Amino acid sequence: MKLSNSIFWSSIISFLFFTSCSGPKKEAATLLIHGGPIYTVDSVQTLVEAVVTKDSIILFAGNLEEAEKYKNEQTQVIDLNGKTMTPGLIEGHGHFMGLGNAELEIDLLSTTSYQEIVDIVAEAVKKAEPGEWIIGGGWHQSKWDSIPADAVNGFQTHDLLSAVTPDNPVYLFHASGHAGFANAKAMEIAGLQVLSKEGIDKFEIEGGEVMRDKTGRPTGIFNERAQQLIYQHIPEDTPEKKAKAFDLAIKACHKNGITSFHDAGIGRGTITDFENAKKANKMNVRIYAMLSGDDKDLLNEWYEKGPFIDPSHRLTIRSVKLFCDGALGSRGAWLLEPYTDRPGHYGHETLPMEMVLETALNGLRKGFQICSHAIGDRANKEILDRYEAAFEELPNLKTNHRFRIEHAQHLHPDDIPRFAQLGVIPAMQAIHLSSDRSWAIDRLGEKRIKEGAYMWQDLLKSGIPIVNGTDVPVEPLNPIASLYASISRKTLKGTPEGGYEPEQKMTREQALRSYTLDAAYGAFEENIKGSITAGKLADFTIYNQDIMTIPEDQFLKTEIAMTIFNGDVVYKKSE
Repeated sequence: MKLSNSIFWSSIISFLFFTSCSGPKKEAATLLIHGGPIYTVDSVQTLVEAVVTKDSIILFAGNLEEAEKYKNEQTQVIDLNGKTMTPGLIEGHGHFMGLGNAELEIDLLSTTSYQEIVDIVAEAVKKAEPGEWIIGGGWHQSKWDSIPADAVNGFQTHDLLSAVTPDNPVYLFHASGHAGFANAKAMEIAGLQVLSKEGIDKFEIEGGEVMRDKTGRPTGIFNERAQQLIYQHIPEDTPEKKAKAFDLAIKACHKNGITSFHDAGIGRGTITDFENAKKANKMNVRIYAMLSGDDKDLLNEWYEKGPFIDPSHRLTIRSVKLFCDGALGSRGAWLLEPYTDRPGHYGHETLPMEMVLETALNGLRKGFQICSHAIGDRANKEILDRYEAAFEELPNLKTNHRFRIEHAQHLHPDDIPRFAQLGVIPAMQAIHLSSDRSWAIDRLGEKRIKEGAYMWQDLLKSGIPIVNGTDVPVEPLNPIASLYASISRKTLKGTPEGGYEPEQKMTREQALRSYTLDAAYGAFEENIKGSITAGKLADFTIYNQDIMTIPEDQFLKTEIAMTIFNGDVVYKKSE
């Protein structure tokens, strides 16, 4: 009996010893990543040795020794071999289907003259059927080597283009998306009398401009809302083209390390396309979609049923996009004072401000975030005024509204602190400074540029986060270029020395947050993504070099080495 008791107690002691030493059994990991610097954007531990995931969720982030306790024979191990990892990057303002369509249409982003555009379109005509529309975009007259002698308000006229396209309607979107260039055939289809002033007046449209020469002839430039005069005649994309554009956009995101995308303004058709892609398990980027404010019927439908917050985090619809002014490049941005290079011209109010107030009130009542496009200082001021009026009218509903202003590119100094005071988030695309600053000074003059343009650091210091991005396809999707602009305030050629208004540079930590945690905050998603934290989604971006320590002049050599979405490797750069 004593021997039996002795064996019993010996077994109990051994069991307690081994269980106390080994601790609770760790959950088995599907993926373990280590071997390079891992920047978490988590304030508790900013740099870790290893990350462990189970399916689509992060289990652990910390030291490698602890991480390996989660490993079993089924765990996939990724050795970074010195490469750097961050949370998956978030494109904070872009146009998803525009990204895909840009791959299928004429790309004019790199053109440096009007003649070059004419030559490119002439080649496209050779491959097109008579009557087939030729669509392209990306041109920007302020980036050309020279402006044509017969330019009107700094823009080319259609004659050269029309001469090489007699049988094909052509429409070429400005890089900003806020103007377009039509040939004679396109204007003929639209019912515009190309050779005389008669018949044109009735086509003037509020919030836009049909640009004309001294004789009253339309030059082919359609600014802001006037674009609809041509755009409404362009045939809708076929289902086949839409599907191809969607697939190309997904691939482009993965190649650029983008795992989430704030789609700045979608209509009924795109919503259907996205829902179908999700059902077909093709939605392999997390879309945070803004309803286009141009469609009141669509908004009323969504107000009735309320926001859709996707439990699978693939397609969420809980915001509204309002287009309230134009762009600096097309002189459509709405200014408090006239354009320096076009006296008497203030830009365009492309949406009545009473509509902004009405939508802000509906957003508060129905639970929708309002995101208003504003580039000029007048537009920013007017929108802040309308937001503030809505908050005052419905004070009990303004808590955690997270209303946004998209671009917030040019601000009156008095309005800079109002963003933080009102809790309004600026979604600013840093790459616009690299592309625009060298000519934007011609539009605004030195004083307005220095006091109110691209005011990143002033806004951050006021206590409000910034959502970064590219506004693709206005700019290429490349986040490396936008991060470089954020920290250098230089063109992509590295000029000027020290950067434009260097006091407004972001630190590298601020820049990374603007593409991760702060961008997630701008979509109410900071609790599920934006940092490498246990319990969040397993979305990661891996780079060939350390973006937090490399010299600035080496930054643009950074490449995306791998993209991990939902715990799966979706892109790997070939060696």
